[in-house]
Amino acid sequence: MNGSRNKRQTDADIGPATTSRDRKSGGGMLKKLMSRRNQTDKWPLVTEDELRAQGGDITPDNVLGLRAVTEDYLCKPEDNVYNIDFTRFKIRDLETGTVLFEIAKPPNCGPEEHEEESGDVDISAGRFVRYQFTPAFLKLRTVGATVEFTVGDRPINSFRMIERHYFQGRLLKNFDFDFGFCIPNSRNTCEHIYEFPQLPEDLIHLMVEHPYETRSDSFYFVDNKLVMHNKADYAYNGGQ
Repeated sequence: MNGSRNKRQTDADIGPATTSRDRKSGGGMLKKLMSRRNQTDKWPLVTEDELRAQGGDITPDNVLGLRAVTEDYLCKPEDNVYNIDFTRFKIRDLETGTVLFEIAKPPNCGPEEHEEESGDVDISAGRFVRYQFTPAFLKLRTVGATVEFTVGDRPINSFRMIERHYFQGRLLKNFDFDFGFCIPNSRNTCEHIYEFPQLPEDLIHLMVEHPYETRSDSFYFVDNKLVMHNKADYAYNGGQ
């Protein structure tokens, strides 16, 4: 889950994502996104080093062939030529409505201001998130992640996110969402619906006992070209 989430995921290849819309309080529409279901084994195995060496654009098919979390980012911040900016993020348990995590970017907080104040910009700033949840999070079945984002003065015809979660090098789940078309200079809100598989008790115990060894890559594509890459890690020992 990364500044950037929808569904009950199995590894059957059942087709494209589905979309529904609910009205937000105060007007407007909240787009709800369901993940497409991918059979991850059908993509040829590829390593991070091989992707870096191939040159050219990185595509969805490329990252679906990865079998391990990346150690570094596969694109640069300046590759985000569409000025996509995630401004608000909320995670909630869809069964109870309980908000588990919420963060918003302060208004009028841009990279130019940060550079003037610090004099030295961390190029990874804003691309990495660290989460800490209680062990109960691993028992949840359906989680909604609401993201709000803005886009610049260029239209986005096909906006897609692929998010892959790993624990100690093992791929736990692949999530694949289509945002669709975004008009220029717009503010957009959508909720990704994550339907988590039921994890065995021994795996849950290991994930709780080894904080921040659960990691994820979130890859963002416009017209099948990688333009953003965010990373996160997770601990499930909160409250202990």
